[in-house]
Amino acid sequence: MMDRFPPPPEAQVTLANWRTAPFNRWAFSHVRELIPSAEIANDPASVRPLPETSATLPGFDRMAGSCDALLALHRGRIVAERYAEGMSAGTPHILMSVSKSMLGLLAGILVESGRLDTEAPVTDYVPEVRDTAYRGATVRHLLDMRVGILFDEDYMAADGPIIAYRRATGWNPPEPDEPPSDLRSFYAQLTGKDGLHGQRFHYVSTNTDLLAWVIERATGERYADLMSRLLWAPAGAERPAYITVDRLGAPRAAGGMCVAARDLARIGLLIVGNGRRDGRQVLPERWIDDIERNGDPEAWDAGDFAPFLPGRPMHYRSQCYVLRVENPLIFGIGIHGQNLYVDRRAEVVVVRFSSRALPLEPDYVAAGLDEALAIRDFLAGA
Repeated sequence: MMDRFPPPPEAQVTLANWRTAPFNRWAFSHVRELIPSAEIANDPASVRPLPETSATLPGFDRMAGSCDALLALHRGRIVAERYAEGMSAGTPHILMSVSKSMLGLLAGILVESGRLDTEAPVTDYVPEVRDTAYRGATVRHLLDMRVGILFDEDYMAADGPIIAYRRATGWNPPEPDEPPSDLRSFYAQLTGKDGLHGQRFHYVSTNTDLLAWVIERATGERYADLMSRLLWAPAGAERPAYITVDRLGAPRAAGGMCVAARDLARIGLLIVGNGRRDGRQVLPERWIDDIERNGDPEAWDAGDFAPFLPGRPMHYRSQCYVLRVENPLIFGIGIHGQNLYVDRRAEVVVVRFSSRALPLEPDYVAAGLDEALAIRDFLAGA
């Protein structure tokens, strides 16, 4: 795929096919060649070292066979790492909705500094959405995906609001003769409600992109610059990340962040360290505690994703999933097989990048969690 210059038409990856197999295998690590993006700079003078040690993890090679990248860390050390052909430790790969969890961490930094109020109405920051379904919703409602908005997050849909949303973000090509769109003006279309705010967990990606708009309004800074200055560089990322933007520069915070596997693992290590790195509190510890402890399991059980993890004690808090067990697991999920799993007590971080053909496969979601837990349990007992 894309290995000749120019490639033949049948092998060309384009905006029209980049999320479909087999084209996504190349596209997911070359997103900025397809969609405009903004850099999220690292600090080359403050890279967090990742020492390496070898461990034979049961089933790791089998797991890696279905991934673009698989990486496990224990107590700050890389213990196992595999990359598919065309990938390496330095290759940026799209996070899809693990990008949401990155926003959730950034939001915590802003809340701690007093620049963002989780209980404030969204319209206090973005009055442009006062005539939409977001009227009356708070920042907390957005963070926890508990907005009563009528929106079907159907990744297999061929038309409807989700397609208009993708065109607005620059992820889908426009229709012939269609006027140019953009993310922020798209919100005027979202007027339908399906319930009260603050009720069930209702997963809607536009909530996260609206949060990015809220954050930019609250701070007067670009989202990519804030992510760089407050989280990415302080975490010790070795390489810049980037995020897709629409034609007017609005970030696709819901899914467009692209990073190297080792650098995502460094974010996991920041969580393991209760937000501290080298004596500096980067993430507020109480925000991490809040993510781990204060989600609503009843909202989860009544929500969209409970069927993907049946029988699991779960909640969703500040754009992160939490497995509510004795040693809680904080994690992110992205379509087509992207994951970050973190166990603070066992000091285990697992990163998985994939380019699965289908956006969401219940068996693959559940298996990924089981595999991460198996790695955690093995390392915790090592």
